[in-house]
Amino acid sequence: MKTAKADAHSSLQNPPAATDPHGPTGRLATWLAATSIEDVPSSVREHAKYLILDGVACALVGAQLPVSRKGVEGITALDEVGKGVLIGWGGRTTSSSSAAMLNSSFIQGFELDDYHPLAPLHSNAVVLPAMLAAVPHVGPVDGARFLLGAILGYETGPRVGMALGGLDMLSRGWHSGVVFGTLAAAASAGCLYGLNAAQFEDALGSAATQSCGLMSAQFESMVKRMQHGFASRNGLTAAALAAAGYVGIKRVFEREYGGWLSVFGEGHHPDASQIYANLGEKWETDRIAVKAYAAMGLLHAAIGAALELGPEVKIDEIEQIDIFMPEAAYGHGGWKAVRPLEPIGAQMNVAYAVAAALLDGQVLVEQFSEKRINKDDVWSLIGRTRTYHDKDYDKLPVGERETTRVSIISKDGSKRSKVVAHPRGTGPRTLTNDEILDKYRSLTRPIVSVDRQSAIENMVLNLESVRDISSLVDLLTPNVRSAIE
Repeated sequence: MKTAKADAHSSLQNPPAATDPHGPTGRLATWLAATSIEDVPSSVREHAKYLILDGVACALVGAQLPVSRKGVEGITALDEVGKGVLIGWGGRTTSSSSAAMLNSSFIQGFELDDYHPLAPLHSNAVVLPAMLAAVPHVGPVDGARFLLGAILGYETGPRVGMALGGLDMLSRGWHSGVVFGTLAAAASAGCLYGLNAAQFEDALGSAATQSCGLMSAQFESMVKRMQHGFASRNGLTAAALAAAGYVGIKRVFEREYGGWLSVFGEGHHPDASQIYANLGEKWETDRIAVKAYAAMGLLHAAIGAALELGPEVKIDEIEQIDIFMPEAAYGHGGWKAVRPLEPIGAQMNVAYAVAAALLDGQVLVEQFSEKRINKDDVWSLIGRTRTYHDKDYDKLPVGERETTRVSIISKDGSKRSKVVAHPRGTGPRTLTNDEILDKYRSLTRPIVSVDRQSAIENMVLNLESVRDISSLVDLLTPNVRSAIE
């Protein structure tokens, strides 16, 4: 009797076509099944490895945060036995689906992880945990296969997200990355399962029906950290079902009644062509931004403007701070902060982020400790801050829709302003590989040994030569020190 894994791989000898290879679902499924690592340009592969390294750094930083410990306690109380290993927890195991959820929450643990500026999702938080959880169930996976799986997820998430209008989903109150992320996780895990085109269509269909996520999670709750984990778990489940021959929703993107685009995009003109346009020619992987600041991505333009203004102003002379933002950024981060503020709220609030940037000259881990958040100097500036939705910014080209202006009026009536269209880490200001490497080393230096840090770095940046990805897992699972208390 053949296993599901054997069925998945043997089917590649005579793979059935997707239901409609010319529709958006079929085109994506066919491309996912047919793409090899050799089809990916070397520059895209290289950037993907640095993205993975950044995701690993974020997971190690997040593993032992207080919120992560609560998550592990809650989930393992329900589900403490299985093949799923937890990053930074010294061999602690749970089920594979729960491991995907928890490891994702570690990557999301401190708002340091990647994001796509046009279709907001945190790709590593859905892609990497789903693949790591799949590894024990699919047999040996070499580094090249793991790298390909990551790239397929990096491509899928932004494409389906742009089909729904990208930033528009945030404006409507959806946690966009959790809506888009199930599909990305299914694509990545499906690669490790060796799905053919028809099975990829099944996986996409089963993943799409599990899309979810409310953006109100950004305020007082801890669940914002876990929601990409729901998507990672759901995408993994969808891929495993497809590998076993379980039929998902066919043509899930284009169905008029109950389809993914028709339901989530109702009344908002979804564009299915975004899913397959220039597949294999234009690589969304290249547009994924590595964060320079430990805050929600749509605040980075305001943070950049504040950092530029900092040397030009005296804090005790500031009369008023005005922040002008496009719709998605304003709706997501322009709300009025109320004291006391939790770390998750601080990382989502533009007034706090700008105050921290002006006072400290940086917006990194230490700016979001509870001790720092509740100091009077921050709240003095927050009290003098006003935020505005500037509708003119909504009319800018799509690639400039993060544009934000920060203006500071001093007590003598003088005014200084800075406008940032492309925050550091995005577009023409994408972090270089050396800068990403510096970020990895800076984040992990306090929490792992130098030897372990170096071994992880060397393995990730040379993934194509890794014979079995389990050797990387062995480096990720030992305990890490807490990054913050």
